[in-house]
Amino acid sequence: MIANFIDGLIEYQFLQNALFTSVIVGIVSGIIGSFIILRGMSLMGDAISHAVLPGVAVSYMMGMNFMIGASIFGMVAAGLIGFVTQKSKIKSDTSIGIVFSSFFALGIILISFAESSTDLNHILFGNVLAVRPSDLYTTIGVAVAVILFVALFYKELLVSSFDPVMAQAYGLKVQVIHYALMFFLTLVAVSSLQTVGTVLVIAMLVTPAATAYLLTDKLSVMIVIASTIGAISAVVGLFFSYSYNLASGATIVLTSALFFIIAFIFSPKQGIVFKRKEVLIVEEN
Repeated sequence: MIANFIDGLIEYQFLQNALFTSVIVGIVSGIIGSFIILRGMSLMGDAISHAVLPGVAVSYMMGMNFMIGASIFGMVAAGLIGFVTQKSKIKSDTSIGIVFSSFFALGIILISFAESSTDLNHILFGNVLAVRPSDLYTTIGVAVAVILFVALFYKELLVSSFDPVMAQAYGLKVQVIHYALMFFLTLVAVSSLQTVGTVLVIAMLVTPAATAYLLTDKLSVMIVIASTIGAISAVVGLFFSYSYNLASGATIVLTSALFFIIAFIFSPKQGIVFKRKEVLIVEEN
């Protein structure tokens, strides 16, 4: 099977595009996902990944690049969530649920006018084997932008992620940093549509980063581990998708989930096996 997969990579351009795109998505999801995990914003990531759907439909109907419409709707959703939370007694998790479900429903209705149900399935669940060279270039562009953003504003992101009150006291524009992060989160969610689809984007944003969180207490190391797990999950998931004719997004996500389960059980600091041993040692003493 591995030989067939390697032969396919050598022979088929579409499989090469799929592999490169999947790996890049895995890496960039691990980077941005690390900050999402630390800030407790997993629900926000879920909201934006679903809220971009109407933007995809509008872009298609207007003949534009779907990145444009999806990014606009993603940022509008993030702004609406913040506005509703600040201007009412409703808490953020409730406003997230209202906004993302409304945008997602609107997107389904718009896509029913714009495309067939088959195309809707590709958007919802991804089809990495259908990635075009233009999609690959777009994903590379997003990855470069995200890496530059994190590299340039690493200290600001670090401080505001762990202690936003102290960051504000130091004069950092916490809200600006927040919405900048939301913008790049939107770009990552949009670039991941072709790979894992809107339904599974949140899994790629959260699962590798959550796995890394169990393995280290240092942010820089966490980012590296999360990116590595995301990339490996992409390669292994694509292998099973190609070899057994399975849904690509689902196999990639399940692979990353398997890494999380292993870390959850065997992590030296956080794994339940080692915690159980510590309890037994304490009881014996």
